[in-house]
Amino acid sequence: MVPDPTPGRCLDPAAHAALRAEFPLLDTGVVYLNSNSTGVVPRGAQHVLTDYWTTLRTWRDEVWHDWHVGLDRYADAVAALIGAPAGSVVTDANLSTLLGRVVSCFDYPPERDRVLITDLEFPTVPFLWQAQRRRGARVEVVGTGGPAVDEEGLLARIDERTLLVCVPHATFSSGATIDLPRLVDRAHRAGALVVVDAFQTVGVVPLDVTALGVDVLLGGAHKWLCGVGTAFLYVRPDLTERLEPTATGWQAGDRALTFQPSRDWAAGAQRFAGGTPFPLTSLVSQVGLDLLAGVGLPAIRAHSLACTRQVIDRAAAAGIAVVSPTEPDRRGGVVCLDVPDGETVKRRLAEQNMICSWRGWLRVGPHVYNTLDEVDAFMDALEKELRR
Repeated sequence: MVPDPTPGRCLDPAAHAALRAEFPLLDTGVVYLNSNSTGVVPRGAQHVLTDYWTTLRTWRDEVWHDWHVGLDRYADAVAALIGAPAGSVVTDANLSTLLGRVVSCFDYPPERDRVLITDLEFPTVPFLWQAQRRRGARVEVVGTGGPAVDEEGLLARIDERTLLVCVPHATFSSGATIDLPRLVDRAHRAGALVVVDAFQTVGVVPLDVTALGVDVLLGGAHKWLCGVGTAFLYVRPDLTERLEPTATGWQAGDRALTFQPSRDWAAGAQRFAGGTPFPLTSLVSQVGLDLLAGVGLPAIRAHSLACTRQVIDRAAAAGIAVVSPTEPDRRGGVVCLDVPDGETVKRRLAEQNMICSWRGWLRVGPHVYNTLDEVDAFMDALEKELRR
């Protein structure tokens, strides 16, 4: 088990102060511990927005070249972050759109028609899979209703009829992570593929999709990646050529930018593209991604674990029930607390500029730009509210 880091030893103080200065929201007196829901966007995004308006105001068709370069740069930067090769990631508006293209690749034959999901998915996932039942998918939900994925139950259900196993790397409701190496090994031995929703971990938990052997991984920018309104899809390169999405668009073709009818699929993950892209969100999100890359995921993870450990320790001292795993290697970037009338507490904290979220439990999600002092200030305010 990886020990929790010692608070204060994760980031150089001067470098951390410089990083915090890049996020204007932090200058407003807000203690923002809600990156598991929506992260803070750096000030550099304003320059991208200004440039975009200038482009629209002085329109020339040639701008599409630079926009496509920007789209590719962001996709390859995400690939580097998750340990994937260039060309293996594609972006689009949201995870639902991209996962929809993935599931459209399969025919769900009777001899291998089972899709296993958990009872702790974000609502996108079960709703999307339910729609595939009309195409022959036999969707089975595994779980106990608890805050963590029922891993033993999931592993036991994987057999020779299992086509896909779709799991969250960390649950959105409690932040509990799943043992991906063990799951991938079991699924692959049965001939099944593994699809991972990593929206709640990419940017705060190190991931190496190549080392893990994950087949498909999805995530997005607006939580831990300090971006806005864009999602990404990674597909294992040796698997890509075997998949042909029926939910598609002209940018997935091999001659898309010649404006001639395509004869085949584009190379790499581009075959999972759709129609005309909207470049602005990737261009804006590049700013936050570059900042995080400059810090490095090991340092980000160490700082996150120190902050979440502070939440856990303060909660334990105050008698507040912690729903999330306390083991550092099994928790993501969020700590969920079971408090009475939590939604009201969340609203009252927001009135004091103490920002968290409520999804059945009070979710506290500090990120690399937060400090241990901010965590203490939040917990002080929370304890005061609970004494009311």
